[in-house]
Amino acid sequence: MTGNEIRDKFLKFFEQKNHKILPSASLIPANDPSILWTAAGMIQFKPYFTGAAKPDCKRVTTCQKCLRTPDIEEVGKTARHHTFFEMLGNFSFGDYFKDEAVHWAWEFVTEHLGFAKERLWISIYLDDDEAFEIWNKKIGVPEDRIVRMGKEENFWEIGVGPCGPCSEIYLDLGEARGCGSPSCGPGCDCDRFLEIWNLVFIQFFQNEEGELSPLTNKGIDTGMGLERVASAMQNVPTNFDTDLLQEIMSYTGDILGVKYGGDPDTDKALKVIADHTRAITFAISDGALPSNEGRGYVVRRLLRRAFRFGRMMDRQEPFLNDVARAVIKQMKGAYPELVENEKRIVKVIFSEEQKFGETLAQGSEILYKLINDAKDAGQEIVAGRDAFRLYDTYGFPLELTREIAAEAGLSVDEDEFSKALEEQRERARNAHKDFDYLSERDALFGTLLVEIEKTIFTGYDVLQTSSQVMCMIAGEEKIHEAGPGQTVDIILDKTPCYAESGGQVADKAEITGPELKAFVTDVFTPVEGLIVHRCKINNGILKVKQEVNVQVDSDRRKKLARNHTATHLLHQALKNVLGEHVNQAGSLVEPEKLRFDFTHFEPVKKDELRQVEDIVNDAVLRNYAVESFETSLEDAKSRGAAALFGEKYGERVRVIKIGSFSIELCGGTHLHTTAQAGIFKLLGESSVGSGVRRLEAVTGEGGLEYIKNCEQQISDIAAKLKSKPSEIVSRVEMMTAGYQELERKLESLRARLARYEVESLLNKIHETSGVRVLAEQVEARDMDSLRAMVDLLKDKMGSGIVVLGTCPEENKVNLVAGVSKELNSRGMHAGKIVKNLASMVGGGGGGRPDMAQAGGKDPSRLSEALDKVNSIIEEQASISS
Repeated sequence: MTGNEIRDKFLKFFEQKNHKILPSASLIPANDPSILWTAAGMIQFKPYFTGAAKPDCKRVTTCQKCLRTPDIEEVGKTARHHTFFEMLGNFSFGDYFKDEAVHWAWEFVTEHLGFAKERLWISIYLDDDEAFEIWNKKIGVPEDRIVRMGKEENFWEIGVGPCGPCSEIYLDLGEARGCGSPSCGPGCDCDRFLEIWNLVFIQFFQNEEGELSPLTNKGIDTGMGLERVASAMQNVPTNFDTDLLQEIMSYTGDILGVKYGGDPDTDKALKVIADHTRAITFAISDGALPSNEGRGYVVRRLLRRAFRFGRMMDRQEPFLNDVARAVIKQMKGAYPELVENEKRIVKVIFSEEQKFGETLAQGSEILYKLINDAKDAGQEIVAGRDAFRLYDTYGFPLELTREIAAEAGLSVDEDEFSKALEEQRERARNAHKDFDYLSERDALFGTLLVEIEKTIFTGYDVLQTSSQVMCMIAGEEKIHEAGPGQTVDIILDKTPCYAESGGQVADKAEITGPELKAFVTDVFTPVEGLIVHRCKINNGILKVKQEVNVQVDSDRRKKLARNHTATHLLHQALKNVLGEHVNQAGSLVEPEKLRFDFTHFEPVKKDELRQVEDIVNDAVLRNYAVESFETSLEDAKSRGAAALFGEKYGERVRVIKIGSFSIELCGGTHLHTTAQAGIFKLLGESSVGSGVRRLEAVTGEGGLEYIKNCEQQISDIAAKLKSKPSEIVSRVEMMTAGYQELERKLESLRARLARYEVESLLNKIHETSGVRVLAEQVEARDMDSLRAMVDLLKDKMGSGIVVLGTCPEENKVNLVAGVSKELNSRGMHAGKIVKNLASMVGGGGGGRPDMAQAGGKDPSRLSEALDKVNSIIEEQASISS
């Protein structure tokens, strides 16, 4: 049975049990900053289990794409470790519980997958007698094949929130796959007993003290790894031998000119490349891009690790972009979005491979310097921490460091390397947080959904509403009233205030009542359906159940609307100019300006920026009507509405349509017509990360203010240049030409002065140990000038050693040493000379035997350092003799 057939069979089985099949959620969790990646099937249903939202359907089944990275180094070494994998699951939100979950799981694995009952073992939580009764009495699993395990293995909990005992189904793969121990059984570290399905019975709520209380609405969360089950169904030794990965590995092998199954190192490389390329392909498809932090760092690390394994197979050119095409071909049936995003995926990967090739070249240079330094110091080993820095910063593999060091007759301190690596892993483990359900405060908001009705948002239509205070919170406690000077969070029955969402910042507002005045400083939505207002009370007393008047700052809202509508115009204009690959990657809508991040692979050219700005302003002048309406997600997409990466949409969505120009899914506040934007002006373009660019712009009053400032600057510049504003360009061009001519003359004078100084310096040559030596302090504006002077002196001297020092600025010393070639053979070494001198002036440096440079921070000791040149040369001469 193929992996695709197993996936389809599972989903259809639960569909027949009245479950709704839902598509996989994005690998980037929607509206949940506590989670880096979607690492389990239940992530998208987290609000349903916590009570923060109500599901449209109480029975759901999915095949969820997942990404986990805590054990990244294990991928390729073991039979089961992956970064990317698929998790089959069925879920109940307050509907069925243990009895049905167990019966259906048993039915599926025995009748539909065809596993022999006598090969199946069950694990349960220590004191879960209810689960034991179901498995033993109702299903008929013998007691000796039901194993009770402790909290660490069979109790599911992650911080504050719902939790419960687990029951796992294991498949006995036979004695040949075992360790031979008499105690071997489910949970053993060997490969004999394969866990294929985990059933989580969510029946408790755990508070911050670790205390458990029964849940009224119990839930089911199950997970079956598709790759694991496929390996068992296809009777192969590892997940990598299944059809889910073999086609990708075979294609990779063809690119690299190697075959799977012949050599352990080659097999490991193919496994790592296949696994990591699946991960980055899906991650980039879902909107993640390589960068140096967060999700982007994970994508970059996986891509570079896969690329390095290709290098070990003697592949120097980019190739992962081609492997990604094989991934898309393999997975497109279950994940059609891969085809839609193929061009972007391939381009991002290719661009990152090229950059990493350059980085590896930089790492090689650093390694060669480390080797030379070690040799100069008489050492036979490269420090492990230096090797780790190369590995961590430049992605330089230890194996390559070891190989290059060995060619130079050195070894690597691998114990120190391992220690540094483990320290980093420990930091990552401490910082790693797959997900945390809710803090005590957020859990409080979740319980409020049971006590009060959802907040009605009226702010699309009106900016003033009479409302009732339904709840008031200070810190983590509900209170009944608050007075002057206090800041509290309140929930109203209805509100015109927009909560921060979709890149648009929250409204500010004033709340008034009899003898009451309070200011709304922030508005947010901690759980779906509740809009929380952070209020600072100025006068009077604010009480629960009190009737109040809420007035949004209308001028500020109008500015936000201008900028939000402008982001939609900008998005479409970018697509028109740069191409359909452009997609929104983030935005910030503030009253003063807007910021728009989008996918693009190079800086936007000036003429392209001008075109984009002109298109947006043309749309403003055309005075398109801005319409908003609700429809089904399917209908919106059929109309061509653009959706955002990482956003989670319900079955009903809000659409913003701007004439025939633009249509997007959006919950923000907007203008009624585009002409109300007034004017649109781009402020600048920059890079956010690999494959992501950023534009900043202003509209309306902000645009006018920008133009006024520019006019004033032009006027001021014209006054300084004593010309008309219309003539300043020609005036500056004339001045620049004159400046360049003066620079040429100055350079000519400097060269003449240098030659005069060289002639003067030649008179100061003396002999030390039979070697002609010149060591002097000179005037030179930078290191290049100093090197040029040393070269000139070497040419004039013939055989000899030149050491020059200069202080180009306060607290800075430059040193350059040059040694003629025939003296190198006598043991004279420029790099060793400047290294000695640099330590005296508070710096460091080195270089080749014939030419080297160094820098320092203590000009007061330059003269002393130059006086030491003779003794250094004498020492080198004595060693060589």
